[in-house]
Amino acid sequence: MSRQVAAPSLSPVADVDNGLREARPSPLLVLPHMDRDRERIEAALHDAVVTPDAYLNEIASHLIVAGGKRLRPVLAVVASQLDGVAATDDAVRGGVACELVHLGSLYHDDVIDESDTRRGVETVNAKWGNLQAILAGDFLLARASEIAASLGTEVAGLLARTIGWLCEGEIEQLRHTYDTNRTEQSYLASIHGKTASLYGTAARIGGIVAGLERPIIDALTAYGTAYGTVFQIVDDVLDIVATDEQLGKPAGHDMVEGVYTLPVLRTLTAGTDDAKRLETMLGAPLDASQTAAALDIVRSHDGVASAIATAHEHVAAAQSACDDFPPGEVAEALRAAPGALLDTVARAPSISAGA
Repeated sequence: MSRQVAAPSLSPVADVDNGLREARPSPLLVLPHMDRDRERIEAALHDAVVTPDAYLNEIASHLIVAGGKRLRPVLAVVASQLDGVAATDDAVRGGVACELVHLGSLYHDDVIDESDTRRGVETVNAKWGNLQAILAGDFLLARASEIAASLGTEVAGLLARTIGWLCEGEIEQLRHTYDTNRTEQSYLASIHGKTASLYGTAARIGGIVAGLERPIIDALTAYGTAYGTVFQIVDDVLDIVATDEQLGKPAGHDMVEGVYTLPVLRTLTAGTDDAKRLETMLGAPLDASQTAAALDIVRSHDGVASAIATAHEHVAAAQSACDDFPPGEVAEALRAAPGALLDTVARAPSISAGA
């Protein structure tokens, strides 16, 4: 069966399709041979969803074609190179399995959120309907599981557990929708399941298939989990401080949907008059004027800076995990990547202005 593989997208990272991340690429993406490794990832990702059914192929590859930097498979591939050897096909396939889990979860998320666009294109549910989106998401999870099984029982069990964590994180978020009393513990549990766990798993799979020593594999897992936590906090801060144009969607989308993230939770617990006013505004869907007012409150108080400080703690945790890595270019790129990711928020206008 002949097919054409698109060149790896240089569009911004995954869930926040904006110019903020694009201006300064991750240190992981500028390692030697990474362009070639990303081509291998892209080709394997397209191959993973090819079936005899052209209709299913179109639906299953819809968000793959839309692009992304594929940081989860990139992390798996980089992790596998810590001993200085080139990434094997198993490392690429292990990373692709993680990316397919991520994509499958996006298909399901868009149904839950009734989203119309994702990565600048129509969502699968908007274009083909909820039933097709759910089944196509299931198909991607099945493909991921099939790939993981081919890499051995440890990888298969790990990926299955990670899919469970994703579900747990989503349920934790859903049960606190529009809940102004949501705790930070709930928030952190949710982002561990929905985001951080898959980064931890990608890094761990890279170490496993490369045959690295167990202490290094465990350090990679801790690194990936911390990196994923930074990723999600940055995502949540940008939803507050970036412009609509930079985000490619309206700012404050999470608040509108009743998902109260760390900057909002920190603002709500500040005890100020504005915090009390914000609490009276939240707890239900917001219209455009209410969203603008809520954003003004969160942007003008310490909730954003406090969330960034927490992200710095997870940057430090990721860097600490790097102390157990063999020294070299790969280890240094891994050490630099979380801080570079957090620097993204410094380029958002309200942060740059000191608000």
